[in-house]
Amino acid sequence: MQSTMQDHALTINHIFEHSRRVHATSQVLTYMGEGCRRASYAEVGDRAERLAAALKRLGVAAGDRVGTFCSNTQEHLEAYFAIPCMGAVLHTLNLRLFPEQLSYVINHAEDRVIIVDDTLVPLLARVAPELKSVQHYIVVGDGDASAIGEVLRYD
Repeated sequence: MQSTMQDHALTINHIFEHSRRVHATSQVLTYMGEGCRRASYAEVGDRAERLAAALKRLGVAAGDRVGTFCSNTQEHLEAYFAIPCMGAVLHTLNLRLFPEQLSYVINHAEDRVIIVDDTLVPLLARVAPELKSVQHYIVVGDGDASAIGEVLRYD
């Protein structure tokens, strides 16, 4: 008799490992304006593991909130896997909020780290001085991020 129930809980960790194993050669595409940047699911998985390790080195622990202020990119997908798989809480920040709403949401969640696209730094800079719990900013891309102070670069 074959069981119709799963042999394990359907968690982000299992989805992550399944995609790495079964879809390792499938492509993740990030639109870059004049073309697409490509990476395999295997590469995304490896980078997600490195991101999780980096966040742990920054002191992020299970239950801590990590905000993402990003567009729909490969790096954002990596964060979608890395953060929950390490037991932290992925907190996607809405790019369309008014500054006072954005600062309230970040402070209320007590985000410890924010991962931000370099193109969105000017929006985040408007509220950065009001953010009480943020200890680190990780910037995706190599654009100017001086408006938010000292930053770490994603790559």
